[in-house]
Amino acid sequence: MASDPSAAPEPLTVGGYTAGDVLVSEADLQARIAALGEEITADYTGRAPLFVGVLKGAFMFMSDLARAVDLSVEFDFMAVSSYGHSTRSSGVVRIVKDLDLDISGRDVVLVEDIIDSGLTLNYLRRNLLARNPASLEVCALLVRENHEVDEAILRYEGFRVPADFLVGYGLDVDEKFRNLPDIRLAGRANAANGSDG
Repeated sequence: MASDPSAAPEPLTVGGYTAGDVLVSEADLQARIAALGEEITADYTGRAPLFVGVLKGAFMFMSDLARAVDLSVEFDFMAVSSYGHSTRSSGVVRIVKDLDLDISGRDVVLVEDIIDSGLTLNYLRRNLLARNPASLEVCALLVRENHEVDEAILRYEGFRVPADFLVGYGLDVDEKFRNLPDIRLAGRANAANGSDG
């Protein structure tokens, strides 16, 4: 018997964590990314922007976003860490992988998975602006509802999301759940069963 595609997916449990209710569906993600791609195409007509993806979380978003942009786009990546293997930011940002390309004189679009406290974003903006790009814009798939980001800093925004811990579509908890096609609420598996744990 075929399963009902409209039914909510069963919670997934891996390594003591669970990926539960869908917060942003795959269809909603793809529709919003298509719209962002159109905006970026219009804003950069006649130019070839350099997308700088923040690893590891933004890789799926940047891949889909690039395909939604009708321009020649180049890519580079940075990896930074403020979480380590925790679900809470340490408050200290460090570069784990730096850019391979020189961005001076380039139109750069920094592609982020989620803006949480703004700590990582502010650090990256200062770091990249010091390298003298022609322009620097930020495109974030997700922004926390409780975090106000200046429109002069955040040019392209996907969705506002609650402060809950999220997984899927590149977002992880201890490297798990990145491959989910949607964005889900995450938690401790034993907490979902009523245990304090």
